[in-house]
Amino acid sequence: MAVTASPTDVLQSGLAESEPGGEFTSRAAAEAYVGKVCFKQGPPLLIGAELEWLTAQGELSATNSRPDLRVLSDALGPHAPRSISPDSPAVPLPGGSRVTIEPGGQIELSSAPFGTAAELCERLRTDAIRLRELLESRDIRTFSAAADATRRPLRLLQLPRYRAMEQSFAGIGPFGALMMCNTAATQVSVDAGANPAEIAARWQLLYAVGPALLAAFACSPELHAAPPGDWASQRMRAWQRLDHLRTRPPVHDWADPIAGYARWVLDVPLLCVRSEAADWTAPPGATFADWLCGALDEEIGRRPDRADLDYHLTTVFPPVRAAGHLEVRYLDAQPGDGWSVPVHVFDALLSDSGTITEATALAASTANLWSEAARRGLADAELRATAVALLDLATARAATPEAAEELAAAVDRCRNGRTPTGEESGGGA
Repeated sequence: MAVTASPTDVLQSGLAESEPGGEFTSRAAAEAYVGKVCFKQGPPLLIGAELEWLTAQGELSATNSRPDLRVLSDALGPHAPRSISPDSPAVPLPGGSRVTIEPGGQIELSSAPFGTAAELCERLRTDAIRLRELLESRDIRTFSAAADATRRPLRLLQLPRYRAMEQSFAGIGPFGALMMCNTAATQVSVDAGANPAEIAARWQLLYAVGPALLAAFACSPELHAAPPGDWASQRMRAWQRLDHLRTRPPVHDWADPIAGYARWVLDVPLLCVRSEAADWTAPPGATFADWLCGALDEEIGRRPDRADLDYHLTTVFPPVRAAGHLEVRYLDAQPGDGWSVPVHVFDALLSDSGTITEATALAASTANLWSEAARRGLADAELRATAVALLDLATARAATPEAAEELAAAVDRCRNGRTPTGEESGGGA
């Protein structure tokens, strides 16, 4: 299983309990489909990551220095994504990573899946260097920052998905545009698990440790055009101020995350409806379940099929997203090569059932402190203590001496309340 394939690619590989034409016979059939394609069951062997950088044509400045998409496509050549070059072969970089572009011109590497975190980091570093070389050939620079503190948000991608997203988020103030155009993340992807019990344990762990690790790796105190306020992670602040129905699933009410996730997804409002027209705007407030039961027949004119549900699954943005694998989405983009540290953290904390149980217990007291983590980061004593305990445990369970060394440096940094600098991973531009 490719743990970091795009969500749409993963989801479209599933098999639905639906009619031959692709329409679902009932809500129960749609929920069963979501459970199958979002939580692929198998031995948890693989790990992957997605890295995002801000980009600028030359130096990053208050004036609009975002790269021209045609220049960006020319720089990437055969690696250009089809979102900016429809005829591109979109071949992976030598290390197996695929290149994608975010709405504001941020550039992303999605790794291939690997059996060890060490190989993942080695191959991603190789591809990051190659990506930088390609971009610099056209005077495009990448910046390791989780939030753009300099430029106003500006959407470069004109795809119908992003037009509909921008319109949907316009009513919540500036945070929709800021999230889309001015933020960047480090994401780690892991296999879901071999059976429902293991999936539940891994899912619970990833959510329980979230606030403490968000605090440990928060490094975006400034975000241009954000309302006044001191936040350790302005990037996460932006996500928290978005559509709560789309970004905050009630995971603590789910005895079974597979069934809970499936129910939740169907009750999330539609962000957009794919069509041949340029306008993908969805009926306001309507959910996928509404569409499924026929309540939107007049507005949309057809019932949803598997492809529609596959697409809807890519428009939910919880802290941990199920996309066949489990995708951790709550960490800021890290300075330099510091992204390798959270890769080793999750690799270690998920290394065996005993470690999963221990880490979940260590994080229990801070498991609900998402807002405090985004606002105060390591300045919160309880979150700092939990972060140190989790990183200590990860250090003890590290797969290699090199990983243990990086994690030990992160423990020391967190114990002293310092934000990430990238130095514990050996740095990098």
